[in-house]
Amino acid sequence: MTADLNPDLDLAEQLLELLQACPQGCSEYELIQQLKARHSTHIPHLPLTDRLVLFRTHFLLFNALYRLRDQLWAEQRGHLQISALSTCLLPYQAGCAALSEHDPLRDYYLDLQQLRDTSADDVDQLMASFWTRLQGGDEKRAALELFELHKESRLDLGTIKYRYRQLVSLHHPDRGGSTSRLQSINQAMEILQRYYE
Repeated sequence: MTADLNPDLDLAEQLLELLQACPQGCSEYELIQQLKARHSTHIPHLPLTDRLVLFRTHFLLFNALYRLRDQLWAEQRGHLQISALSTCLLPYQAGCAALSEHDPLRDYYLDLQQLRDTSADDVDQLMASFWTRLQGGDEKRAALELFELHKESRLDLGTIKYRYRQLVSLHHPDRGGSTSRLQSINQAMEILQRYYE
């Protein structure tokens, strides 16, 4: 049986407990399921089949993750690598500029007005826009170009992961690379995993 989370903890602190227990990282879906199984009172306990419920649950989760990332960084206790595919708690590294660059996603999720103002119709429009972009293949093509694999006729996830490791090694800030370039590489990898997994 899964133990309940401490109801006195806010959502960010509950997520910290879950991530500390899962050093390899957790997907957004796994985090939501664990919160529900442990009776967290901070997220809706409604089926995620309703798009507005799904959006609100997603928003609340990412709001808490970004608040937790800021808190851990300020206290020099760790760094949270946030992604829908895998959010992972990493050790704090002094001198890393990861949080100093502007992050529009962070701004969006920390603005609770976005949550209050988003209606079911807005969510439907967001979903329609997403599927249009996805079917158009623009994001996949851009990710492959970033990895310089757009001219390859036969690709598999192993080849993509190998190229990803090469690019991370080449562009890591500890080796004189750019944090923004590394973030672009990570985002491209997330996109390509969706297509090739």
